[in-house]
Amino acid sequence: MHVPLRRRLRRSLLTLGLGAALTAGALAAAAPAGAAPGHADGDGYGHGGTAPEVVGTTEGRLRGSVVDATHRTFEGVPYAAPPVGDLRFRPPAPVEPWRGVRDATAPGPQCAQLTRQANPETYGEDCLYLNVTTPAGLDAAAADLPVMVWIHGGSWVYGAGANYDASELALEGDVVVVTINYRLGPLGFLAQDDLSRDNGAVGSGSAGLLDQQAALRWVERNAAAFGGDPDRVTVFGESAGGSSVCAQLAAPGAAGLFDRAIPQSYSCAARYEDLPTAEAKGARVAELVGCTDPATRSACLRTPGEDFTRRLLTAWRDVGGGAFVVGGSALPVQPADAIASGAWNRVPVVHGNLSDENTLFTPLTPLRSTGAPPPPTLTVEQYEAEIRARYGDRAADVLARYPASAYPSPLRALAEVASDASGALSTCEHVEAYELLADRTPTFAYQFRDETASPLIDFPYPAYPEDASHAGELPFLFPGLFGEPLTAEQQDLATTMVGYWTTFAATGDPDGRDHHGRDPDGRDHHGDLPAWHRYADPGDVQGLDIASDGGVGPVDVAADAECAFWATV
Repeated sequence: MHVPLRRRLRRSLLTLGLGAALTAGALAAAAPAGAAPGHADGDGYGHGGTAPEVVGTTEGRLRGSVVDATHRTFEGVPYAAPPVGDLRFRPPAPVEPWRGVRDATAPGPQCAQLTRQANPETYGEDCLYLNVTTPAGLDAAAADLPVMVWIHGGSWVYGAGANYDASELALEGDVVVVTINYRLGPLGFLAQDDLSRDNGAVGSGSAGLLDQQAALRWVERNAAAFGGDPDRVTVFGESAGGSSVCAQLAAPGAAGLFDRAIPQSYSCAARYEDLPTAEAKGARVAELVGCTDPATRSACLRTPGEDFTRRLLTAWRDVGGGAFVVGGSALPVQPADAIASGAWNRVPVVHGNLSDENTLFTPLTPLRSTGAPPPPTLTVEQYEAEIRARYGDRAADVLARYPASAYPSPLRALAEVASDASGALSTCEHVEAYELLADRTPTFAYQFRDETASPLIDFPYPAYPEDASHAGELPFLFPGLFGEPLTAEQQDLATTMVGYWTTFAATGDPDGRDHHGRDPDGRDHHGDLPAWHRYADPGDVQGLDIASDGGVGPVDVAADAECAFWATV
């Protein structure tokens, strides 16, 4: 099915004037004007004319790129000061304005991480940059497109906003898309008692969360310059990015910064470490990098240089890493508790997962029974031993519902158990989040179920189909992400998904029908999109599948995943 969502393109971009300068203290802490990756040059206008790729922001003018005459990109746009030197581990500081026109035709560095696969030439702590994609030819004075802000995944330790091609969303959905970087690993999430004292009420372990808010504030200031509507901002993300969306729903500092939310593949019912627990882990990191003297520990943890940064990243991996920290003013209570209490950033939500999330992680996760990852040829006996190790006196009940003989292999049976019941990616924990949210805000739930989707990691294991595994939906929103083109059937599903995501951004309803199919300026959005009902019970989850294997429509994911049984285990 094809959904005709491509909008008319608008004429000429009217550049906007610059905003007020920042405080002298912030300027002193920021990087020099025109620092890499962009640079400031002449005014870029030429004899008083205008160029559609030049836009004025509150920090300075940017020159982007027009791609294939269809869309514009502005890459490597700084939204906060480089978090280096004394700013390492601290909340983000304002970026220094620049003179002239800054080049915005190449991505900024990815944030420091142990893998450089995605962007091997650019890497570092000076990484607080974002990217903007819009349809070409916009008249910024007249346009008021919805804005979608993407928070990337990567287990809170790797990834970059520039890895995601947002052109399909921008063009087919007629939206402005912003993809962001944020500090990763210990630089974004390390809590340690000396650092907590340095930061006061905010504590430590929240730099990455606060980076995301700084990017959202940049969007609030500058969306209109790109033809976006600052009163229709949707924050969305997958995996660690999905958990980020859930955290921002509960974070006091994010109040008013977005109007809709789409957390993908990480349950908003998940819980995170509290500040004392995270600080104890941070103490072990400090020991591993040699920062043991209480009198100098804070300064030692800010030792400059890539070698020390890599030692921090390695130590973080060795202690098991971490994510958001609950207890400081940035995230005072668990997201689920904030939502339950009513004290949260209440906006309409689209929330969902994939039917086979954990086929990606099961081959990589140490078994509780052995302490080592499972062998590709996991035997029935080994599978049953692992179920006994996990579920004790309820193991027989689990095995009765998930016998190895019902699956292509014992390893695939183990992945099914995890996908249904285990942790923040599981279907049953997502159902818990739907129930939590639906009582308090318009909630639309989905499950991506295309078993032909390309996996993030193609395990060459016998009898181990990965089916709809974690991250498998991403190429349907961001084309070419895994390098494999979509089939014609998959492209139809992708068109529907882009329609849902962007219609939700425009109207607060994924099929637009509750808003008569039109956004505030009267444009039709739902077209031929299948109806998607607001969540009231698990049978209202919208299944997203190719036509030959179920298509798009309601499914009862709680029944499929045995959630009533798992609630008793």
